[in-house]
Amino acid sequence: MTLRMVGCSHHHAPLDLRERIAFSPAQARQALQRLREWDEQMEAVIVSTCNRTELYGAWGEDTSAWSEARWIDFLGEFHGLPRESLLPHLQSSSDRNVANHLFQVAASLDSLVVGETQILSQVKQSYDWAVQEGTVGPQLHQLFQHALFTAKRVSGETEIHRRRVSVASVAVSQIAMEFFERLSDKSILVIGGGELGEETLRYLVEAGARQIAICNRTWERSLPLAERYQGKAVAWEQLDEALREADLAISTTGSDLPIVTRDRFAGLWANRQRGPLVVLDLAVPRDFDAAIGQIDEVYLYTLDDVQKVCEANRQWRQSQWPKAQRIVEEEVEQFWQQLQHRGAIPTIRSLQSQAEAIKLGELQRLQGKLQVHQLDPAVQREIEQAFDRLVNKLLHPPLKSLREERDVDASGSLASAIRRIFRLKE
Repeated sequence: MTLRMVGCSHHHAPLDLRERIAFSPAQARQALQRLREWDEQMEAVIVSTCNRTELYGAWGEDTSAWSEARWIDFLGEFHGLPRESLLPHLQSSSDRNVANHLFQVAASLDSLVVGETQILSQVKQSYDWAVQEGTVGPQLHQLFQHALFTAKRVSGETEIHRRRVSVASVAVSQIAMEFFERLSDKSILVIGGGELGEETLRYLVEAGARQIAICNRTWERSLPLAERYQGKAVAWEQLDEALREADLAISTTGSDLPIVTRDRFAGLWANRQRGPLVVLDLAVPRDFDAAIGQIDEVYLYTLDDVQKVCEANRQWRQSQWPKAQRIVEEEVEQFWQQLQHRGAIPTIRSLQSQAEAIKLGELQRLQGKLQVHQLDPAVQREIEQAFDRLVNKLLHPPLKSLREERDVDASGSLASAIRRIFRLKE
């Protein structure tokens, strides 16, 4: 039995290569189908995200047809990339190291942002696709099920996922929530419709926000965002009015100059009928003049303020890493013991079956000779029990050694030796 992983991640491969080697859902299914056609006995799962692409495989004892080199060739051929462009950036591992790597990936210990939760669902989705395509057998089923269990242990027994670390999530879940018990009844304005603006909208909706206005220089960008997040689009020319009506404003534009100066803000603030205003300026350069923060009842936070919280949260997650790592190590050991016991099962069964056949043959031969003496049934049972005890005592030492061997490589060698010694059929 052999496990193997070949792939690349943010640790060793640049973004442009990761983009070219990634599998879309449709491509992943197509690749799995192709692998199944090439080798029906091989098990395979493809894990592909924005930060990693990894192929997991499992075989019996004959692994010559699927060497590491062939895995690399498969990746290159599928994506139309020369082998030489992949070699410097690919990493590979086998057997126990595969389990250690996958368990860390699923538990988000190998992520670009340690503790991020999205990777677990991505690993599970990849496993489900492979199950649907029929490329998961007993070995990868056990591997991925144990990986998912390990990730849940890490999540439940540590706080590595508890504190968020992205700018948008911290701005919404920590800083904004310091001022408001809830967001459902607050008027919220998001300025800017780029990637950061949309990420902010996702976290606002997740936090329960119901009254969201979206203001972007381009109306065509504001409208679909408003529809997607059940908000309302606001024309750029109505920004002052929208600020006047907001309880919370989050700005994420890419403007080179401040879009709200001290004088402009003072003009709209003079006619404001609402209470305090919290402004989270996440833009670089800043969208709001720093002097605005000096106005009474205006609470202005910049990207630097948010990033300080992000860094504190990152350090907190790192403090939880050793405990999470210990859980992974425990589960890898548990998994590997289970797998080596499973690998010994065919040898154990073959040895027991062969011994049973020999016993029955000799017992029948003896009983045939003794029938003329019309043995008492009690004596016959005693003879049968004596044969059973003899076989069990002879098999006990090798079977006990197979079951108790903790080293998988040694267990495989021991099983192989027993098969040769007793001339067991494969």
